[in-house]
Amino acid sequence: MRFYNQAHEFYCGIDLHAKTMHVCVVDHGGKKHVHRNFDTKEPDIFLEVLAPYRKRNLILGCESTFNWYWLADLCAAENLPFLLGHALYLKAIHGGKTKTDRIDSEKLAMLLRGGNFPTSYVYPAGMRDTRDLLRRRIGIVRRRSATIVHLQMVNHQQNHPPFPKSISYKANRASVAERFEGVSLRRMVQLDLDLLNFYDQQIQQLDLFLEQTAKVDDPDTFYRLQSIPGVGRILAMTMLYEIHDIRRFPTVGDFLSYSRLVKGTNSSAGKQYRPTGKRIGNPHLKWAFSEAITLLKRECKPARDFAARIEKRHNKARANTLLAIKLGRAVYWMCRRKTAFDSTVFTK
Repeated sequence: MRFYNQAHEFYCGIDLHAKTMHVCVVDHGGKKHVHRNFDTKEPDIFLEVLAPYRKRNLILGCESTFNWYWLADLCAAENLPFLLGHALYLKAIHGGKTKTDRIDSEKLAMLLRGGNFPTSYVYPAGMRDTRDLLRRRIGIVRRRSATIVHLQMVNHQQNHPPFPKSISYKANRASVAERFEGVSLRRMVQLDLDLLNFYDQQIQQLDLFLEQTAKVDDPDTFYRLQSIPGVGRILAMTMLYEIHDIRRFPTVGDFLSYSRLVKGTNSSAGKQYRPTGKRIGNPHLKWAFSEAITLLKRECKPARDFAARIEKRHNKARANTLLAIKLGRAVYWMCRRKTAFDSTVFTK
């Protein structure tokens, strides 16, 4: 948890929603100067109210909600210092019996004033849209997999023999609908087949666009990540866009924690309890490393031998966890030192 603890003359807490935002401006002594609601579709009024305080060392803080992009871009365009608050940490800090927009905005301002505002990374606008498109692509792939599973379930419901070939490939779907009887049943199967064809077309187009964009945004890191055995274009792009700038992680431990590769600690009075904070971190990086270690064991013998030794002493889950941590360390230092993957260094 990182707290912003720099002193300013004025602190602005913003409780942001889709249509409205409640703003509270307090000075260094805690006196409230602005405490009112604004329409998010009229940012000019918001900037006009803040105009007297902008010249006197003002800092803005907003909780990380789903719609903070436009506010961060507005502050960047207006040269306003902007902080993004970590939603889960803020919930733990300023939870209370009474919760309203008015109270939340004041608490955010007071947390800024007291140096207790937990910060989150403000992803720059340059690569942010591509990152979101890549996340959308992963979601479409999962929907495609769910559609294939549904076709297999329908096939089992009708007690038909398994499909002779994998329907993941378009060429093997030609006679799938013909094996089902009933107008509605066949229509449902044809709907799934049409969805699969559409998903395949869109995924192919997205892959080409994303790869071309990655080669423009950061080609060195893109190819450097692909030097890891088993890591292809999609996993490399996922790591590239989710990490963005490796320098935002001061230590390798911070990167492993952000990637959800290590558990938190929960101890009190010398007693250890079940770790908390499983949702804190980046689930997309967690997925990328989980996929990468499976392919790494298949393509890299030193990594496979390392996992086998751990599995012999513990179990497969423990071996995969330690291998993922080892790979996370390797990715961190590859990006830091701008070097390619080296299997001899990886197994040391």
